[in-house]
Amino acid sequence: MKKGKGIFGKIKFDILLISVLIAVGAVVLLFAFLNGQGGAYVQIKVDGRVTAVCPLAENRTVTINGINGTNLLVIENGEAYIGEADCPDKLCVNQGKISMTGQSVICLPHRIVVEITGEGQKDNSEIDVIVK
Repeated sequence: MKKGKGIFGKIKFDILLISVLIAVGAVVLLFAFLNGQGGAYVQIKVDGRVTAVCPLAENRTVTINGINGTNLLVIENGEAYIGEADCPDKLCVNQGKISMTGQSVICLPHRIVVEITGEGQKDNSEIDVIVK
């Protein structure tokens, strides 16, 4: 009679595989977190047009008049977030604080994009690519 690993061998392999996947995921997240660059500016776009650029280091609140309503942007302690919005779903308020270059908060009903840019990207409204 052939002796096999049975169900316990399969469970050990599953546990090992899950452990390896969790470890790889943790390393990737740690690498992304440690290599993220802190932003220098908060760029505000309404309907695709840059309406304001504010330094991230300066604490302030900014009222953003969007297409169908207003949002209140709060910049404090090197982070930016939408504190209040009169849109129906309030997803932009729940997106949390942003501080790293490339992060953004978007309010679709008001067509507002708040994005963190780096020191050399004070106004990145230039065309990057044209696609036909």
